[in-house]
Amino acid sequence: MAKKKEVTVEERLRALYDLQLIDSRIDEIRNVRGELPLEVRDLEDEVAGLNTRFEKLEASLEVINNDINSKKNLIEEAKALIKKYNEQQKNVRNNREFNSISKEIEYQELEIQLAEKNIKEYKAQIEQKKEVIAETKDRLKERQNHLKHKKGELDAILAETEKEEEALLKKSDDYKDSIEERLVAAYTRIRTNVKNGLAVVPIERGASGGSFFTIPPQVQMEIASRKKIITDEHSGRILVDAALAEEEKEKMDKLFSKL
Repeated sequence: MAKKKEVTVEERLRALYDLQLIDSRIDEIRNVRGELPLEVRDLEDEVAGLNTRFEKLEASLEVINNDINSKKNLIEEAKALIKKYNEQQKNVRNNREFNSISKEIEYQELEIQLAEKNIKEYKAQIEQKKEVIAETKDRLKERQNHLKHKKGELDAILAETEKEEEALLKKSDDYKDSIEERLVAAYTRIRTNVKNGLAVVPIERGASGGSFFTIPPQVQMEIASRKKIITDEHSGRILVDAALAEEEKEKMDKLFSKL
């Protein structure tokens, strides 16, 4: 079995910084998209909710119209009964029968009054619902247009960046596979804990990149010697010297331009 090539500290540092440059480029691409994917998702949810509301309102209108028809049928039935009872009253044999039929007629007349009152209330409900339906329809149309616009924006950005992002993600995985696990784990942990996602930074004007804490000259010399992996005592970031950083940046810029 072939012996695995020994990787020097400098090679590890270069690979880690290259990985950082790749991941930072992915971050840039995702920042360009910004909140758009979330906006689109929220708008899709809102449109779906408005559609559901619109359907429920339409269904409730149908229910009210059915109720109105039921009441109209009840009125017709009551009128038919009143007509029938009026005919029966002409042939009654005594006052008791007359009074009994009169009560039935009175009851049916009350049923008609109540049904007419219900129909009036239902019609008022229909007018109210029609107003809400019109408002919902307008809101739905406006949200659909807004969603279409935002989707167009997102699709345009995705068309520009998706291919590059996929290629960069693959490169990131390739680099992680080539670096020993403990270093990848440390890199990932630091990257997760820092605000800008920078886990590996160069020395800039005597301080670690993005920091104001000066690094002692002796430590700067150790970093420049590339003999061991050194982290910033304040931020925990892995440090590389400016010359190495510049060399790797030039190399990676050429790689990015091909993607």
